This record gives sequence, structure tokens and C-alpha cells, in this order.
Amino acid sequence: MMHDSGGVQMARALKHAALCLMLLPRFLLAAVMLWFLDFLCIRKKMLLKMGEKLDSPDDPPVCVSDSNKMFTLESLRAVWYGQKLDFLKSAHLGHTAPNTEVVLVQERRQVRILDCMKEKRPLILNFGSCS
Repeated sequence: MMHDSGGVQMARALKHAALCLMLLPRFLLAAVMLWFLDFLCIRKKMLLKMGEKLDSPDDPPVCVSDSNKMFTLESLRAVWYGQKLDFLKSAHLGHTAPNTEVVLVQERRQVRILDCMKEKRPLILNFGSCS
């Protein structure tokens, strides 16, 4: 197995660091929202224990239990992974569609999606099952 040169490793590390810096604000916002939802539920639970009546429309209708909190390490990992997947996807709203390879079913050969376009007719893709 060949080892990457130091320059290639440095480029990968810089790319990873730049990605982390771009994703960090979105991730922190999601983490704060999860913490805030847990805080509201804990506040509601404490007020109920103290015997106060809650009529405030600001309180959430459903409260998480002590064993089912939203602000956990697992949920933060899932948020980070989701943010990373969303950022690295090849299709973005308002940009040109990716021209990926597809298989023509009848001919059983690979072509690019845009090779199937004809003149100015819209191209419709059907992602369905044949069961």
C-alpha cells in the first residue's frame, strides 16, 4: 500500500479544517436549540412538581423524560453528521443538476442523465420500484 505524501496529507487536513469551520455555526445553532428545548421541558417539569398551574402558551405541549433528553452526545453527533452530509451533497437548490450516471433499463447500459434529454423537452426521472 502506498502512503500519501506530506503535501497530500496537509491538503486533506486543511480541507477538513475548512469544512469544520464552515459547519460550526450551523452546528452550534442546532445544539443551542436542542439545549433550549430540554431547558423548557425541565422548567415545565419543575413547575409541575412545585404544584404551580401552567397556563402559559409558551411552554411546549410535550415534555421529554429524564432518560429521553434531546441534548445528548448521540443527538449532537447525529446533527453534526447531518450537517456534514447536507453541505457535501452534489445537488443544491438554485444550481445546475448533477449529471450523474444512470442505467438504461431496456438497453442495460450506463449513460449520463443529461444524455437522455431531447431538444427542449423536460426530462422526467421516475424513481420507483417494480414490485
